[in-house]
Amino acid sequence: MDPTNGRPLLTAGVDVGSSAIKVALMRHPDGAPAETLAVAGERIRRRNVHEVTRRTFESVCATAGVVPDGFDYIASTGDGDAVPFRTGHFYSMTTHASGALFLVPEARAALDVGALHARAIRMDERGKVLAHRMTSQCASGSGQFLENIARYLGVALADIGEVSLSARRSEPVSSICAVLAETDVINMVSRGISTAEILKGIHHSIAGKLVRLVRSVGAQGVVLVTGGLAKDVGLLERLEALINEGDEVGVASPLRVVTHPEAMFAGALGAARLGAYRHRQLARSGRLPVADSAA
Repeated sequence: MDPTNGRPLLTAGVDVGSSAIKVALMRHPDGAPAETLAVAGERIRRRNVHEVTRRTFESVCATAGVVPDGFDYIASTGDGDAVPFRTGHFYSMTTHASGALFLVPEARAALDVGALHARAIRMDERGKVLAHRMTSQCASGSGQFLENIARYLGVALADIGEVSLSARRSEPVSSICAVLAETDVINMVSRGISTAEILKGIHHSIAGKLVRLVRSVGAQGVVLVTGGLAKDVGLLERLEALINEGDEVGVASPLRVVTHPEAMFAGALGAARLGAYRHRQLARSGRLPVADSAA
């Protein structure tokens, strides 16, 4: 028996990362495509993660005109412990694969570039994860590293990409580790290298690592960039230029890097989608959606 009596399911996905909270609210009509009601993100900024999570969730509920206790399923991903009001939890690679497919149905890989790590995920047309790989502990391919460099250079996060694109050349930066790269940047500033050239060099360094990561999972076709750096046009430009360098002419399925206006919410959207699937499974088995283990 379906406890919803045929009405659309209402789900929420809460993605708790190391530097930001992302929330997505979705409606799932029976037999029709799901629709996004609202999304919201909030930086943690050394605040209590539980408080930021709760406040962000309540804020996006108010935006969508939904009461916080009116959901059929609330799914967490990332740090699930920061979402005590969750119904269930899903692993991040699963939610990013699901969210990437929702945003770009032809995508067959997701490149999640977060604050501390980057992760490549290869999936099939159903969203099943076929392969995944994460960067090492070194942060030189991460959003936090780029943010630290931008802060030192006095550039706002939102302006990094455009400033990088304005440079005619790039200044080579160490790609071995974040500490060496930051030392390189300090030396560049003392030598009078322009901010734009430094940022372009940083983008070249990060893009090289990300391309190797994507290739390591055997990705083919469309790759959706998700996570906090999905809107960095300087990084995207370098990824697009680099990802097919050296490919043989006539390759049947060359890689193509794309993004989406809501790409940074892919994990939250995927969690909300998987929450609807889980709810329907529980309904078919005659069980109410109670807190359950990770999937």
